[in-house]
Amino acid sequence: QVQLVESGGGLVQAGESLRLSCAASRSIFSTNTMGWYRQAPGKQRRWVATITNSGNTNYADSVKGRFTISTDNAKNTVFLQMNSLKPEDTAVYICNADYWSYPPTGRSLKTYWGQGTQVTVSS
Repeated sequence: QVQLVESGGGLVQAGESLRLSCAASRSIFSTNTMGWYRQAPGKQRRWVATITNSGNTNYADSVKGRFTISTDNAKNTVFLQMNSLKPEDTAVYICNADYWSYPPTGRSLKTYWGQGTQVTVSS
C-alpha cells in the first residue's frame, strides 16, 4: 500500500502562482509515472500532467506553458508548479502514481491516488 499526500492548495487571485506537493510513502524510484489530475465541481476528473521515471513530461493543452511537473526523488515527492492561474483552474487537484509490481503472472502496474487538495482561483 502506498499513501500519497498532497499539500500546497489554497485560494489565490487570477494571475498568481501556487506550487502543489505530493509526498509518497514509498520510494518513487519504483514508479513508472507520477502525475496530477484535477476535478472541478460537477465535472469529471481530468488529466493535467505526467512525469515519467526518466523525467519526461507531458501536459494537458489547457495548462501547457503555465504548469510544470517535477520530482524530488530523495524526498519521494512530485510537484506541480502552477503559474498564471485562471479561474477555470479551480478544482481539487489529485496526485497519482503508477508503481511497478511483480506478481507471479509478470510485471504490472498499480495505481495510487491522493486525497486531493483544493485550489481556488478568484477573478
